[in-house]
Order: sequence, then structure tokens, then C-alpha cells
Amino acid sequence: MEIILLQDVNKLGMKDDLVNVKDGYGRNYLIPRGYAIAATQSVKKMHAENLRQRAHKEEKIKAEAQEIAAKLADVKIVVGAKTSSSGKIFGSVNTIQISESLKEKGFDIDRKSITLPEDQIKEIGSYKAVIKLHREVKVEIDFEIVAE
Repeated sequence: MEIILLQDVNKLGMKDDLVNVKDGYGRNYLIPRGYAIAATQSVKKMHAENLRQRAHKEEKIKAEAQEIAAKLADVKIVVGAKTSSSGKIFGSVNTIQISESLKEKGFDIDRKSITLPEDQIKEIGSYKAVIKLHREVKVEIDFEIVAE
């Protein structure tokens, strides 16, 4: 089943992508929740016209994302965490803490656009996170976990 995504769906695609999914997933999950619409011939034509009209705006958004990426490339974040004497973290460091650290530096990045290298970071050290600013613009930032 071909669908057009109305918003970003994690691990499926970005808004306005034309995607093939299994029939049940499209009819029972994506379409009823408003994440997508069925891609009929008429919908595809309207979608193509809308994309042409939005192309100029997309270029401007992409340029802004590239500027932010250039500024973020030089940023190094330090996140404090409570640790044991052996260096293990009580709990874990997640995207919320990275997002808050970026806000303190002056960057308003949504936590959902940050991807950490592992599911849970449990030890003190240096790590890298990937921030997706645009569908074509990603930046890798360094962050360090220190004991509080």
C-alpha cells in the first residue's frame, strides 16, 4: 500500500514522503491516527504540486539548518551525573539531559531529534550524539559525562 506521510514517523520516513507499507499497518494504524493518507492518483498529483510550491521554503529551512549545524559542530557539552565510586552512573544519561545542556548553550533542539550512540549510557566518559536538524542535515556533537 502506498501512503503519503502527513508528519514525521520514526523509522518510516519524513513528512511528505511517499512510502510503501503493509496494508494493515497503513489502514489500521497510520491513516486513522492522522499520520498518513492513502496515495491515490489524484492525491499524488496534488502532493506533487504542493511540493513544487514548497521547494523555495524548503531551501531556506535547509540553509538555516546548515548554519545551526556549523555552530553546533564546535560545541562541547558537559553533563553531570551522580556516580558511584567506580564510575558507574546511577540511572542513565538520555536525550532530555543533552537537550537541556544545549538549551543552556543557546540552542533550542528538540530531544526527539537527538540520537545517542547506545540505548543507555551508564559510565563516565566522552560520547558522540547525532542531531538531525533537517532531513538532509545531520551534525555530530561531542559530550562528556562527569561526576557531580
